[in-house]
Amino acid sequence: MMSREWHSLDQGIIETIKETQDGAPIRLSAIASALGLKVMSTTLPSGISGEIRPDPANPDHFIIRVNRNDSARRQRFTVAHEIGHFLLHREEIGGGITDDVLYRSSLSDRREAQANRLAADLLMPQDLVDEWMERARTLKVDNVISFLADKFNVSEAAMKIRLGIP
Repeated sequence: MMSREWHSLDQGIIETIKETQDGAPIRLSAIASALGLKVMSTTLPSGISGEIRPDPANPDHFIIRVNRNDSARRQRFTVAHEIGHFLLHREEIGGGITDDVLYRSSLSDRREAQANRLAADLLMPQDLVDEWMERARTLKVDNVISFLADKFNVSEAAMKIRLGIP
């Protein structure tokens, strides 16, 4: 089931994103590009996973930076999380939002949870998860969580949350 954050988005934005969600793993670069966001992998201070800031060259555009020292799967979730901030909290970005390794920032915990839920929707759209879950059953996959996490290039913890498994 897609989150209330997903359902709160403008229908045009949803359609733009859905056009990029044509297979697993989701191409986050295509989503970012479609939204006019630039994504950069860079060295950030220890304990910082990512940030979104206005582009100094064009303050109407935004740049997402992810910590290149994090794992690839962690970087993917961070990019999706920052896209979530862009879509849900653009008016609150101001000079920028920096998220630590626990996805905490100057925004409220509620706002961070919203960005996390939308990140899950971006990375693991329910219809594709359902499709791959059915394939896993057909293939009689032993470890479905690991199988799906690999297909979507997300952590097993993120996939468990998506599937509602404690």
